[in-house]
Amino acid sequence: MHKLVHFSVFFSFLLLAVGYGGTQGQNAESDVGKRMTVAIKGLEYAFRWCPPGTFMVGNPASGADRDNDETQHQVTLTSGFWMLETEVTQQMWESVMGNNPSYFKGGNLPVEQVSWNDCQEFVKKLNDMKVAPAGYKFSLPTESQWEYACRAGTTTAYHFGDTLTQQQANFGQGGDTDKTKDVGSYPSNAWGLKDMHGNVWEWCLDWYGEYPSGAVTDPMGAERGSNRVLRGGSWYYDAQYCRSANRSYSAPAYRIFSIGLRLSLVLESR
Repeated sequence: MHKLVHFSVFFSFLLLAVGYGGTQGQNAESDVGKRMTVAIKGLEYAFRWCPPGTFMVGNPASGADRDNDETQHQVTLTSGFWMLETEVTQQMWESVMGNNPSYFKGGNLPVEQVSWNDCQEFVKKLNDMKVAPAGYKFSLPTESQWEYACRAGTTTAYHFGDTLTQQQANFGQGGDTDKTKDVGSYPSNAWGLKDMHGNVWEWCLDWYGEYPSGAVTDPMGAERGSNRVLRGGSWYYDAQYCRSANRSYSAPAYRIFSIGLRLSLVLESR
């Protein structure tokens, strides 16, 4: 049983930057949210720097809308990483994969109807192109990296605060006339990341499983499982499913019009 509700239904190798001095040594907290762009097949992929740090994952026992899989615990991330500023768009996906599986068509809309397995193939193709900055590789974010980037230093239900409005995110639509919106259509969080709440669910690297009860360092999720983690909610779901702490999951082969992805750049050694 999925927690996620189902429905019937010529390469460019140029690395550009804004105020950027190289990826190595980007550990200073003063660099948080720094923007870097990578050009791949003529398209700009903009990333934001997420520094190493310690934060609380999950939701306290008294937290609103808390699910029983949101046990709050301390996580330390010893390495910083770059997170894609927006969800992967259809034009990004099609330029690499040669197809566009999305139900809602539009170059700047997030790609959807992609499985976790499809996303791994997309990541592999990107890495095979050798366009990542030196010392880094493309990946799906881990669940902890995702929540850390989403929160951007906040402890509230959403990075906007304890409530979410439809001027802040694309969520709770659910009707026949509603759909995904162009990436970046809504305000960013404090680290410059957009659409962390709503638009499409985003696959994470981890197997879904129970959280630890104590503090952990650089967690990678469950060792095995039958479902992969999904985060962020979507255009179809109500606000509570878009919370920073909310967890969902589905089978790695599952595809639907409310699931997409966001890339990270992590150290090759990880």
